[in-house]
Amino acid sequence: MRIVIDLQGAQSGSRFRGIGRYSLSLALAMVRNAGSHEIHVVLNGRFEDSIEPIIKAFGDTLPADRFHIWLPVRTAGLVGDDGVDDRLREAFLQALKPDIVHVSSLFEGLGEPAITSIGVGSTPMRTAVTLFDLIPLIYRKRYLDNPVMARWYHGKIAQMRRADLLLGISASAAQEAVDHLGFDADGVVNISSAIDEGFQRLGADALDEAAVRGRYALTRPFVMYTGGIDHRKNIEGLIRAYAKLPKNVRSAHQLAIVCSVHEEPRRLLTALMRDCGLREDEVVLTGFVPEEDLVALYNIARLFVFPSWHEGFGLPALEAMQCGAPVIGAATSSLPEVIGLEEALFDPYDDLAIMQKMAQGLTDEAFRARLLAHAPVQALKFSWDASAIKAIAAMEACCERPLAAPRPRLAYVSPMPPERSGIADYSAELVPELARFYEIDVILTQPGIDDHAVEGTARVRDLAWFQAHGAGYDRVIYHFGNSMYHAHMVEMLERVPGVVVLHDFFLSGLFAYRELAMGMRGTWNEALYRSHGYVPMPAKADRQHEQLMQDYPCNFTVLSAAQGVVVHSAVSRRMAQQYYPCGDTASWREVPLMRAPAFPGTAERRAARAALGLPENAFVVCSFGFMAPSKQNARLVDAWLASPLAKDERCHLVFVGQADPNDYGHALERSIQSSPAGKRIHITGFAERDDFRRYLMAGDVAVQLRTFSRGETSAAVLDAMNHGLATVVNANGAMADLPDHVVIKLPDAFDDASLQDALVTLYRDDALRARLSADARAFMLDVHGPRRCAEAYHQAIEAFHVAAEGSPQALVTSLGRYLAHGGGMVDEAALGQAMAWSFPAASTCPQALVDIDALSAAGNENALERLRVLLLAPPPGWRIEPVTCRGDGVYHYARKATLALLGCPDDMLADDPVDAAPGDLLLGMPGAQAVDSVARQHLRWIGVQEANWDDWAPRMHAG
Repeated sequence: MRIVIDLQGAQSGSRFRGIGRYSLSLALAMVRNAGSHEIHVVLNGRFEDSIEPIIKAFGDTLPADRFHIWLPVRTAGLVGDDGVDDRLREAFLQALKPDIVHVSSLFEGLGEPAITSIGVGSTPMRTAVTLFDLIPLIYRKRYLDNPVMARWYHGKIAQMRRADLLLGISASAAQEAVDHLGFDADGVVNISSAIDEGFQRLGADALDEAAVRGRYALTRPFVMYTGGIDHRKNIEGLIRAYAKLPKNVRSAHQLAIVCSVHEEPRRLLTALMRDCGLREDEVVLTGFVPEEDLVALYNIARLFVFPSWHEGFGLPALEAMQCGAPVIGAATSSLPEVIGLEEALFDPYDDLAIMQKMAQGLTDEAFRARLLAHAPVQALKFSWDASAIKAIAAMEACCERPLAAPRPRLAYVSPMPPERSGIADYSAELVPELARFYEIDVILTQPGIDDHAVEGTARVRDLAWFQAHGAGYDRVIYHFGNSMYHAHMVEMLERVPGVVVLHDFFLSGLFAYRELAMGMRGTWNEALYRSHGYVPMPAKADRQHEQLMQDYPCNFTVLSAAQGVVVHSAVSRRMAQQYYPCGDTASWREVPLMRAPAFPGTAERRAARAALGLPENAFVVCSFGFMAPSKQNARLVDAWLASPLAKDERCHLVFVGQADPNDYGHALERSIQSSPAGKRIHITGFAERDDFRRYLMAGDVAVQLRTFSRGETSAAVLDAMNHGLATVVNANGAMADLPDHVVIKLPDAFDDASLQDALVTLYRDDALRARLSADARAFMLDVHGPRRCAEAYHQAIEAFHVAAEGSPQALVTSLGRYLAHGGGMVDEAALGQAMAWSFPAASTCPQALVDIDALSAAGNENALERLRVLLLAPPPGWRIEPVTCRGDGVYHYARKATLALLGCPDDMLADDPVDAAPGDLLLGMPGAQAVDSVARQHLRWIGVQEANWDDWAPRMHAG
């Protein structure tokens, strides 16, 4: 196996930090333990001063011809599209013919000319990446508030998702990749970490304790911390906890915070010390300490404390143990595996717990003895050779798996944040996951985008670009919802065919918006007619808009133009079979609605409640989403007010969403205000994403009720389950398909007593809430996890692409490219006629083509009345279409005459040529004057059969 190590992590600014030391130490150990494997090292020529020292560090363990220097174009730390240098680097690596490339540190290049990438070039390579941690991703609000930094970091995360193997520096770091990036367990391996030999117990002859103490004003036995002043390091909590020590213990010791401290953090920490009642000499801020002194301080510390909330590994704790210090630390992230002694751990979110463990470490000699005896034994478990052997074994296993395919170009058409659309938020989470499989351009009509993960992962293009270049994409995907944000997609889908993700089965609101708000006259009429025939036309003529949007999906225009259809639940399939019983949904793909894992911990829950003004001990029931009669919000209010929760001042009911602006909403507000407990019922109004997520973290129970489902999957239900809220639903629409063990599921037509019982049960039963929380999270990870859903999308898109290669849509695209690149002139009208003849447009059902001229010529009023009845109540499996022949050898739809027969304005639809298909019927009247024989012959050639109206119509009425 040929392993090529990209060692820029030991060249960039990271070489002066732990990442650089880790990268070089691991590479050296891999060479020592390579066995029959061939290892090559690649270095970046822009870091000239680092090259010779690195080569020298390998000594004679690696031949000179195994070192390779490449030179990127970039000479400074520009942030932007690094596509040229990325491709140059990957081509250089590819020329070395690696079995696997090991990227020592992927998160390089911000502010300097380090170039790292995965899967940007045209030829895939197996790639392993050292995973130090995902702390900025997990705590993005704190670490990624700078837009430039955020875009860059998310771009690197998108590339990390394409890695074939992650080498975690701890079990905790490896688990982060599973939890937050969705990696399968066999794609992430914990290779652990180690420390340099310089960290060791010092003999009396090697340690001048008095001099060290004098340099740092340490006059008494001291408690030591080192690591950094980052917020997650919890220095503030350490200082507060130290101040709580019994006075006799505190007066006999000092707290030494050993690390570089800039002016502003020093000022804030000094102010905190004063506020906690600590004297100036009780806490020592040493500033930067050289490694020699750091080792000495570890050796003489009375106790080492590591209170960090989150670490990738936590090297200072291991360094301190190897130097013989008694070590205590936080029971979070990687620290339990590093410290390796349960009784040495504490809750870092609890100042009192930190203080009690410090007091025990300073005063309980038996406990101290156990810490001291444990330290050298635990330190021996970590070595660079062990880490290297694990890394090489993981690479061997990785090379036995298939190599990923090249990434096609994908146009992703969807709204994006900040648009107030659930589909926008959904797409912002899906795009970075899909970027594992595709090179993505996001197509927008909105003026801008505020999601850094999307900006860092994909190019952003406007609609004009797509209109000009759409034919150049390998794949196209459209996300359709029932709102104005998707209005432009209808025409684009016809021009540039692609896969449709149907978030809402009903698209009637979308087509209504196009006609009524955008002034696209007749477009809703056409969509209604294509989807449902003449049945809704009288209601449309009477402007019964609300009823039309409620009763008719109006989506066949979109479905028939799609190369393939993706839905989020079986409900959409069932509704398609209900409204289009002759339609074929067998090829539709069901991809569960994706949800990124959410793991709010104690600290996040406390912070969310504090930010929202909720008491820490409150019992909070939430309902998420816009309020409306279909959400049954009033019934939830009634049940809550009638329950014991209304009498408990700790209990709050929160509707996280926009209030209903109509009579329903006004009545609900009056009901709330009239109750003494109403002051604990809150309606937030539209909740921005951050507040929405805070309520998900702060809540105890979610109640999500529905009626009149239109086929959509409730994102709010999945959000609640994803955040571990015990969730109550009723068996309506997609919610009926949820497993019974992950929610409390009421009947679709539930009564108020059952809802009240569910609230009371969850209020009183902590164990039930905990079980539902755990089961719901497990279900979300297993079924709705981003990585699995993205893989399902990829499989669906590729299957639809293969199926569409021989379709009429592919022919249109092919002809368009041919003509655009110098193909011969063509009669467009004749081409349209030929295409319509050869490839009939999709129809909801076989057509019964009724020759209305023959029917009228017969003078049979009864026949016309029977036709009118059939038009408004067509027999199952048939579409009634009156037609007329104008003597030009072509049948036309007699839409204007038919509309007049139904009492509708005749300008609602146009009389286009008939689009017939095999299986259709042409119905005429016996004895009527023969119509154009050429027109009838054309229909027979297509496969249309002829029948007698008098024989057929009575049978259909009887049926």
